[in-house]
Amino acid sequence: MVKYNIGAVVAEFNYDITHMMLELAKAEAQVRDCEITKIVMVPGVFDMPLAIKKLTEADQEGRIDLDCIITLGTVIEGATDHDQIVAQHASRKIADLSLEWGKPISLGISGPGMTRLDAHRRVSYGKNAVEAAVKMCDRLQDI
Repeated sequence: MVKYNIGAVVAEFNYDITHMMLELAKAEAQVRDCEITKIVMVPGVFDMPLAIKKLTEADQEGRIDLDCIITLGTVIEGATDHDQIVAQHASRKIADLSLEWGKPISLGISGPGMTRLDAHRRVSYGKNAVEAAVKMCDRLQDI
């Protein structure tokens, strides 16, 4: 029996990086006696909040059983400030959804302001997202 069921929302954009993040997240979940039981692929980081909302609704309705959700994505710097806008708005909405649904949703999104090489160096954010989500589940049980 697993300790916690984890949902993962993963950006397809920069999939070479987010795929590695997901594999590290799966391994970390297993080490912590948890399991990523639901994976939702979305086009990009900006699209994550809607998928998170749908996952939390499905959980509330009993269609799936999730203790927490992780987000995995990377926002690489471009020629404009687009990366700043995407990262800021997505992270704010993800935090809002965590509070609204009373469920840990960890931010495993690297960036903004990174090069592709920086993003490759930060694939460990996948592992960190699981660690943060599991720790929050543990802490909330103690309250």
